[in-house]
Amino acid sequence: MGIPTADLCDDYIEELQVAEPLLIGFGGKEMFGGEIVTLKVFDDNVLVKQTLSTEGEGRVLVVDGAGSTYCALMGDNLATLAINNNWTGVVINGCIRDAKQIGEMNVGVFALGTCPRKSIKLGEGEKNIPVAFAGILFKPGNYLYADEDGIVVAERDLS
Repeated sequence: MGIPTADLCDDYIEELQVAEPLLIGFGGKEMFGGEIVTLKVFDDNVLVKQTLSTEGEGRVLVVDGAGSTYCALMGDNLATLAINNNWTGVVINGCIRDAKQIGEMNVGVFALGTCPRKSIKLGEGEKNIPVAFAGILFKPGNYLYADEDGIVVAERDLS
């Protein structure tokens, strides 16, 4: 996805939701986008790992971790899974760890921040439901575009 978010806003602002600037870009792929798959979890990354272990087909995983900064929901091992399984990016309403390594990897990652503590492993959460954070309602099947300027979401593919 090679369309800058600023250009998308110039051409399609009436169709876009624009994220509040709460999330930080960590991944080595600074510009990414694709169809949205969602998860809702709390301090538990089992569903994140399970989802990133499946074929991503160029999609973006959006994880609503309820804004928790208690632990990381993704590290370099899960970023490697994302790359190996063709996920173009991950957006997390929560924390990551292994930020230096993820910054050198060919995957887009946005999160609230970092935390070295690993998550719990209960396997609880929900998949493919609408989730809301950063002023956006992320719906499965919508399209997310991200770059150094931020994140925008559209109901259709604008690329």
